[in-house]
Amino acid sequence: MPTEVLRAPLVVEFPFTRSLGPVQSAFLTGLRERTVLGVKTKDGRTLVPPVEYDPVTADEIRDLVEVGATGTVTTWAWNHEPRRGQPLDTPFAWVLVRLDGADTALLHALDAPGPDEVRTGMRVRIRWAAERTGAITDIACFEAYEGAVGGEVGPHDGEFSDLVTGIVAHARLDYTYAPGRAQTAYINALSDQKTVGERCPSCHKVYVPPRGACPTCGVATTERVEVGPRGTVTTYCIVNIKAKNLDIEVPYVYAHIALDGADLALHARIAGIPYDQVRMGLRVEPVWTEGGRFPDHYRPTGEPDAAYDTYKELV
Repeated sequence: MPTEVLRAPLVVEFPFTRSLGPVQSAFLTGLRERTVLGVKTKDGRTLVPPVEYDPVTADEIRDLVEVGATGTVTTWAWNHEPRRGQPLDTPFAWVLVRLDGADTALLHALDAPGPDEVRTGMRVRIRWAAERTGAITDIACFEAYEGAVGGEVGPHDGEFSDLVTGIVAHARLDYTYAPGRAQTAYINALSDQKTVGERCPSCHKVYVPPRGACPTCGVATTERVEVGPRGTVTTYCIVNIKAKNLDIEVPYVYAHIALDGADLALHARIAGIPYDQVRMGLRVEPVWTEGGRFPDHYRPTGEPDAAYDTYKELV
């Protein structure tokens, strides 16, 4: 009976911190003050959101102008199932809105009863957030508006009190991962504290973790081979920056380890030895925690270091 291929929900999430230049700083601070700023190019176009360099000529641009809080939908798409972190928690439309006085469109959400109430060319206005901090979310969303088309309000010096000079953007990706036949077998073997790779029928190299095909020859790999459990450190790095939510004290070492019988090094943490004593050629073995589905780390075996010639092709 074929092995059932594993599937699991995964989340990649991290905070992205960046500083702001004078243009973006003025734009986001302006949103906090319920003012929308664009930037004027040398040929007279007004870009909203503003950028610091002309996308056509690459000229630096700093001439800020204020535009209206009303605009026109240029195109849209209906979102039937809002996701975590999106502007609204009920179905809404993603819209590109050309604000009055602007020549480019701003992407945001439109609060509408249903897709039949949205159309290209409809007039909308900004619904401001009750609490504003100097972020694009200070625009809570757009809403329908029956007023006339306005124009550019006029030049703006970009001066505000307490300028926003940096932001932290929280990036998150939710997805379902299916490792495939080869890596499913590899993961299942780890549950039995075994490391299983696959051998190429052409070049006879053993790949761990297996890919299902030989990256050198391009042919399918089906012969499973147990390797290790011991191996050799081929190269390594010392980690000095503590990762958020990772309960490991710095500094620590991550290494590429060529398991005995494998022709591809995998990476894992090295422990049980001071970080400054880890070296190329160090012989190591896995350490499993109770109930763990994979090795927690690798530690020295006490064997003499491996000769460089035995692992030089795997560095």
